[in-house]
Amino acid sequence: MSNIVIFSGYFVPHLGGIERYIDNLSKQFVKKNVNVIIVTSNYNNDKDEENVNGIEILRLPIFNIFKNRYPIIKKNSKYRKIISKLDNYKIDAIIVNTRFHLTSHIGAQYGKKKNIPTYLIEHGSNYVTLDNKFIDFFANRYEDFLTWLIKGKIKDFYGVSNACGKWLKNFNIESSGTWYNSIDCEQKIPRKTKHDGVNFMYAGRLIKQKGIGNILSAFSKLEKEYKNIHLFIAGDGPEYDYYKNEYKSGNTEFLGKLEYQELLKYYAKTDVFLYPPLWPEGLPTSILEAGLMKCAVIVTDQGGIKEIVNSKNGLIVDSNVESLYNGMKLLIDNPVKRNSFVQELNKTIREKFSWNKTSDKILKDMGVQL
Repeated sequence: MSNIVIFSGYFVPHLGGIERYIDNLSKQFVKKNVNVIIVTSNYNNDKDEENVNGIEILRLPIFNIFKNRYPIIKKNSKYRKIISKLDNYKIDAIIVNTRFHLTSHIGAQYGKKKNIPTYLIEHGSNYVTLDNKFIDFFANRYEDFLTWLIKGKIKDFYGVSNACGKWLKNFNIESSGTWYNSIDCEQKIPRKTKHDGVNFMYAGRLIKQKGIGNILSAFSKLEKEYKNIHLFIAGDGPEYDYYKNEYKSGNTEFLGKLEYQELLKYYAKTDVFLYPPLWPEGLPTSILEAGLMKCAVIVTDQGGIKEIVNSKNGLIVDSNVESLYNGMKLLIDNPVKRNSFVQELNKTIREKFSWNKTSDKILKDMGVQL
């Protein structure tokens, strides 16, 4: 049996695009009889070591400062004891996620020391932003520095979209290819529910960069014109309370953070999924989920989104309220066009973004024998 170690700043139940990517990929590896060891941060005071669904999880101690945003590893005796457990495995490959998480540097250093091929997956297509030009300047230079440190320890770099691979060129890194973010197309999903009117939905972090303010503003205009429309907002974030208090409406429902199966139930109620970020992203999982659940989608052209959505299978709008409003209005008034988008996007996702196919490609690229 082959052994693959995956390093990540966070892992489920912590929710985020990277965590869901790793969780789904790991489950596919296990199905293919590959042993997976996850090395992550112990941000929630969980067990240092456990097996969950056939996946070994090792959690490294961290400092409390920034623990929910950027885990800083505490390299004490407990850390050394946990890392030494990797020596018990004959490791075929190491995967690290993002250039700037400290867990990636630990994984890259371990791989170099043990002469194990180590691969980095890039999940973004621009610098991380905190929406503060002064702080962002120094944060971006820190990211540059960490990228310089890790470059010599990595065998190959891959992106979760072509846009991510292109972004790596800013650091003089040539991408070796794309390991697409994907979705389990074979999973059991709830049936679409019948309802009157048109239901809209957003799922993700509630921060300005995701375009959530544009969604709520556009919907506020539309609900003055249409009686039977509804908006679901799924997710949490630093601006949750602000948006919930600012946009009070009987037609808008703030759902908070949902477990995956509960989230699917809301996709099943949704006609049009909205994902209009203002900032480049890798390849958003929520668009894949919405497409699998047969929702039409309205998006902005940011990062790798256009690698999923095109003029045939979805609606691409500009990053402003008016453009989003016009797009939402168009799909309310045109159920035939809406249904055409639904069928085409579902087909695209099943053909191109299946975890079964993606995991096979990753194993092949790494030269891991099954």
